[in-house]
This record gives sequence, C-alpha cells and structure tokens, in this order.
Amino acid sequence: MMKQLDYARMSEVFARFAAAEPEPKGELDHTNAFTLLVAVALSAQATDAGVNKATRGLFAIADTPQKMLDLGLDGLTEQIKTIGLFRQKAKNVIRLSEILVERFGGEVPSSRAALMSLPGVGRKTANVVLNIWFHYPAQAVDTHIFRIGNRTGLCPGRDVEAVERAIEDNVPVQYQGHAHHWLILHGRYICTARKPRCADCLIRDICQFEEKTA
Repeated sequence: MMKQLDYARMSEVFARFAAAEPEPKGELDHTNAFTLLVAVALSAQATDAGVNKATRGLFAIADTPQKMLDLGLDGLTEQIKTIGLFRQKAKNVIRLSEILVERFGGEVPSSRAALMSLPGVGRKTANVVLNIWFHYPAQAVDTHIFRIGNRTGLCPGRDVEAVERAIEDNVPVQYQGHAHHWLILHGRYICTARKPRCADCLIRDICQFEEKTA
C-alpha cells in the first residue's frame, strides 16, 4: 500500500485546494435536511445531474416527510423513474419518511447512528448529511475519494472506512469541514479514473502517483 504523505505535504495539498476553491459545495440540489437526505439516497449508482433532474419536480411538491407520504409510493415512483434502481429507492424513501414522522417528529436526526437506522441510508449518505447540513466534519468516502486517496498517497486505505479514518487522522483540522468536497471534486474532474488530467492538477508535484499523464 502506498505510504501516507507527511504532515507538511498534506498541509500544502489542502492549502492549495482551499486557495483554489474556498467554499466547495456539494452538487446535489436540496432545500432542507430532508431533501438533502433524499437526494443523497437517490444518488447511489446514479449521477448528481440525473438526480437533480428528477428531484426538481419532486421537491416542489414533496419537501417534507409528510408531504412525501402524501405523494405516496406510486406518485414518488413516477417522479424518479429516470433514476437507476428507482423502484427500490422509492420504497426506501417512503419507509424512511414514515420513520422520520413516527420516531423523529418529522425532523432529520443529527447523529450518524440514527441516520443509518433509516432504510437506504448507509455510512456515506449519513456522512454527507452530517457534513453539508449539520456542518460536522464527517468524511463521506465515495469511489472518487477511495481512488485518489490511494492513487495519490493522500489518504490510502484498504476499504472506504480505512480511507475515511486516514482523512480524519491526517488532514489538518482547519480543512476537515471541506476535505471530502475538495477530494470528490478533484476526483470527478481532474484525477479521473481512466485518464487523470495531471497537467491541470494543483498537486502534481506532491502527488505520489507514478504514472502521471502528460
């Protein structure tokens, strides 16, 4: 496994990310904690652009758990049918809406354990909600972060939880709040899977990836 970058180089990496994009944002459209939770749950194995297209109309009529229940399973299914795995996702959203109403007073809880008790909500989804809505420095590790964490030596790990711990343990605290956003965007647009754009990379001289592209 690639060796973790030392503290000085980690600090320089995130200082560069911060200088280039001081306030990075998630790319899923939402208006409140509930719509964020639903959008992230729907985004599994789907693109953010595809989810945003489907939820534009959905959230205009169902932006709370009760309104989602009022829309019903058939109505929700119709709204999100362009998203992959839409039937199972619709069932999960209806059930999590029921649980939010029954157990949490219609509010999205702010603990990881409570979020992960909801259908269709795993650790990554919970961490996205905790980070974006509740401003907790949770690290949501997706395929982009897992790839570049290991490729660059920034936060290597054998699985997503190991990479998550590497970010939490080694990224300087002042960058923790935005760390996963910078890494996701870097992996999505620069350090891409098949042909990374090394010539356009802010951290080319620090990255440990040996097969840099021209």
